[in-house]
Amino acid sequence: MKTIGHIINPVIVDKSSDLYKAQPITFETMRIARDFALNVVEVRLLTAQYPEDRALVPQWFQPTPDLERSILDIGTFHKKRKLPLLVDILNRLYTAAPKADYLIYTNVDIGLMPYFYTAVNHMTEMGYDAFVINRRTIGKEHYHVQDLDLMYCEIGEKHPGYDCFVFKKSLYPIFKLGTACVGANWIGRVFLVNLICHSGNFKIFDNSHLTFHLGDDRSWQDPDLNDLHVHNEGELHKVLLEYQAEKLIQDKPLVQRFLQDIEGRQEIPSGKKKYRSFLKTLLFKC
Repeated sequence: MKTIGHIINPVIVDKSSDLYKAQPITFETMRIARDFALNVVEVRLLTAQYPEDRALVPQWFQPTPDLERSILDIGTFHKKRKLPLLVDILNRLYTAAPKADYLIYTNVDIGLMPYFYTAVNHMTEMGYDAFVINRRTIGKEHYHVQDLDLMYCEIGEKHPGYDCFVFKKSLYPIFKLGTACVGANWIGRVFLVNLICHSGNFKIFDNSHLTFHLGDDRSWQDPDLNDLHVHNEGELHKVLLEYQAEKLIQDKPLVQRFLQDIEGRQEIPSGKKKYRSFLKTLLFKC
């Protein structure tokens, strides 16, 4: 029986945040999916959190050592958001699941279908050593844990963003993640590039009913987060250049396109109105 380690990054928020409703759904669906897979694959549910958020972690998760730094330790940004670095979360995942065959990271607002882990296990048996599962976007009419059956039965709509990553644990030590942070644009591409460059058999499952998200508010479009987006874009560019120098992207059209997009794009317009207009021209990147 394989073992899977799955980590999320819970955070205490006020009632105005979408995460206030989404996180309890995520917690409970992960527990249900783990129990559903009990006789198929062993699943270890893990969290990476700041000390002030530890109280939010449900008892069926194993908290890893508290996060010690954030993007605010890396630079100065307009909006003071204490966002963790992806590398700090994944380092904890790698260490806390020593016997895991595969590792999973999902955004903390991503709910799982009950058969998620059994399907992931099946995908690994098909020979995929790294893959991404794109979510379905469902309505926000139901947002209580007791309404899960209604959430499960909603087909939802396809979403192009990257928010669920599965990879063979042995690949992780050679990842290049820089200081990209979660919670800002471009982070999905940083993760995706590493999976594509190091996997022997990679796939994006873009039409699978395995994960879901309540609504599609696109909070990443907030122009006040512009400098965080720019930071992550810069980290992505560095990673792409390093892999280009190592000759790892020649036969990977999607990664080549990412590099061309960054190097061919003009300077981001200044000002909130111009930036909002600019954002509307972009593809989803989170």
